[in-house]
Amino acid sequence: MTRCTSISPLGSEFDNFLFASIVEDRNGMLLSVLSALARLDVDPWQEAAQLARLPQEAATQRLALLIAALPGGPSTHPDPGTIAGRLIGLLPRRPRSDISSRDTLPGASAVANSRILTFVIIMAFMLGVQFIVASRQPPPPADNATGPASSTLFPQAPPSSSGH
Repeated sequence: MTRCTSISPLGSEFDNFLFASIVEDRNGMLLSVLSALARLDVDPWQEAAQLARLPQEAATQRLALLIAALPGGPSTHPDPGTIAGRLIGLLPRRPRSDISSRDTLPGASAVANSRILTFVIIMAFMLGVQFIVASRQPPPPADNATGPASSTLFPQAPPSSSGH
């Protein structure tokens, strides 16, 4: 049996895993991981990528559950855990995710610190300019609430006296 080339956008890095045989099915045909995942309505390349990102023990457990869920039940598959352990060994391993980014990218924390410092300096400058502009403006006129309502009083005109 010849392998076809991978048509997945993920490339051929998972081919050894996906084309590995799990077990012989009831018809005497070898069942590959690719076929098994397709029978479970799981995208084989996405599942392979997810399994490759998991720690080995978690990936083995997940694949064992998938193998046990295959049609025909666990009785037709001798030991899903052993099969899964063998198959997980065929996956390309990803770098561990518990490594901090500053260990993987030297100087990344210095760049982040300089960005924070730049932000703080710009904010302080803007607040200083705002304070200076506000202090140079004349104060707003104060409302004189205690004074009379009108400053002009109208005196009463004296009665006119006519010489009649």
